Amino acid sequence: MENNVLRSKSYQFALEVIQVYKNLNERKNEYVLSKQLLRAGTSIGANVEEAIGGHTTKDFVCKIAIAYKEAREANYWIRLLKDSDYLDAATALRLEDLSMELIRIMAKIQITVKNQQP
Repeated sequence: MENNVLRSKSYQFALEVIQVYKNLNERKNEYVLSKQLLRAGTSIGANVEEAIGGHTTKDFVCKIAIAYKEAREANYWIRLLKDSDYLDAATALRLEDLSMELIRIMAKIQITVKNQQP
């Protein structure tokens, strides 16, 4: 993968989310909340990829904004799964930290691009 921190981190986050989803399905028989986490958590990287391939700055910003919202949603599902005792504290903390890192990166990108606009 090329040297793009957001691209790499969002991809790694998606892989972690997939493993958590599989574990929750197989070991805890939890299908609803974990599916929501799977959708939001994998959508982040997909939208980052679309942003990278965007044809205009407006297109880039729009896709980054969507990825940012998906990261916030994933963070919500992680907290909900933790507080409902589906996720152990260590796994939840790791995923929360990763999602918050993505959120911070994308927030900074949005601010930077907005400040560069005439």
